[in-house]
Amino acid sequence: MPTNRLRVFALYLIVLALSDSSPGGARGSTDLLPHGLSARILPQPYLRMPRRADGNLPALLSQTGAFQDAARQIPDRALIPYDLVVAFWSDGAVKSRWVAVPDGKIKFSPTDEWTFPKGTVFVKTFELATDAAHPEVKRRLETRLLVCDSDGGVYGAVYKWRPDNSDADLLKTSVTEEIPIRTAAGGVRNQTWYYPSPQDCLTCHNARAGGVLGVKTRQMNHAFTYPSGVSDNELRAWNHIGLLSPDISGADLATLPTLAAADDETRSLTDRARSYLDANCSQCHRPEQTVAYFDARYETPLEQQALIDGPVLIDQGIDRPRVIAPHDIWRSIAFMRVNTVGDIKMPPVGRETIDDRGVALLKRWITGMPGRDVLEPPAISPAGGTFGAPIQISLSDSESDADIRYTLDGSVPGTSDPRYQNPITLSGPAVVRARAYKDGFTRSIPQQEVFIIGDGR
Repeated sequence: MPTNRLRVFALYLIVLALSDSSPGGARGSTDLLPHGLSARILPQPYLRMPRRADGNLPALLSQTGAFQDAARQIPDRALIPYDLVVAFWSDGAVKSRWVAVPDGKIKFSPTDEWTFPKGTVFVKTFELATDAAHPEVKRRLETRLLVCDSDGGVYGAVYKWRPDNSDADLLKTSVTEEIPIRTAAGGVRNQTWYYPSPQDCLTCHNARAGGVLGVKTRQMNHAFTYPSGVSDNELRAWNHIGLLSPDISGADLATLPTLAAADDETRSLTDRARSYLDANCSQCHRPEQTVAYFDARYETPLEQQALIDGPVLIDQGIDRPRVIAPHDIWRSIAFMRVNTVGDIKMPPVGRETIDDRGVALLKRWITGMPGRDVLEPPAISPAGGTFGAPIQISLSDSESDADIRYTLDGSVPGTSDPRYQNPITLSGPAVVRARAYKDGFTRSIPQQEVFIIGDGR
């Protein structure tokens, strides 16, 4: 949360705590601050979406009832805009969010998931900046609807925007598209964008996570500037128009949990890292959900999360792996999986790029923990591949006086294996593995490259 928003938030929390202690006081006469929402407008349940996923879904976004004017992104009057403290990483996309809550109340919980009335519809539009020199230039990609269905579950619908932004078409399967991005240097790179299928939506929006993600106390207990120009705590604003049950008072806000934004320097690194993992991992990494030991939910006390020094089920071939290995990013499997777009990436759907800011946050958190310094794995140059003639490879480490040991048969190098001193000539196929050692440091994990030498016949 930016510093100026924190000051506003803190100010009205103090005012509310001093002036408004009665039950339901967020709507009481002693409330001295303006509200971001003045009245509740009841939408039609489900808007124009079917009650279940097997119903007749509108072919066009303009037919869903979510927008007065879909092309201009003017939502229906009953839709409520909202924002989250920590958003799920979606390949750098900017998201606009709204929700339509029909007659009824949201079952409020201070720490657990909320329960929404059947017929509630969440609407989210994704836009991607396409010019590094002009970040205000964005391409509208998709709008997703998440519907709380008549069976007590949820279903998702994805609408892909047309190039002229006149409307968006319903997708029945996943689609991958290359989006051209102009770089700061004036060149062009392509960014892969993945439009999820309805089944993909349920991978994250699963029953164990309550179906609805993000909209919960710890994500909504913050200041948000509404279209009216009024900045208000979202919980306070929603309670004021009668959305929440049980009622909450203004004084409650200071006691309710709030996630920590990555750039919120008023919160600890641990809070910020745990908040990031909560937003990006907790929908699956929770008890009885995925095949893993740790619990990523922020509501779970750190000492009960099995996160720091926690065991892993899949070790990725790393010695002494942990979910988070203190002071050691190389043996932290959670960090490894966030920091890749390969087969082991996490989350497994919903992203095609690495969240550099999120990775930097986790790295700062992990390396700041007590522990011995850790050697980086040696660099192998050139990288592995197929070569038509014998080649020489070099090994190096960030610690210039590190002792590098290597093997050529794919076995794990130990201190009894050859010490690297000069470039190694390869005249035939080899699986080169190297590991660095140095007194006072934790040894590196092995680095590996595969070389095919010959004409390939």
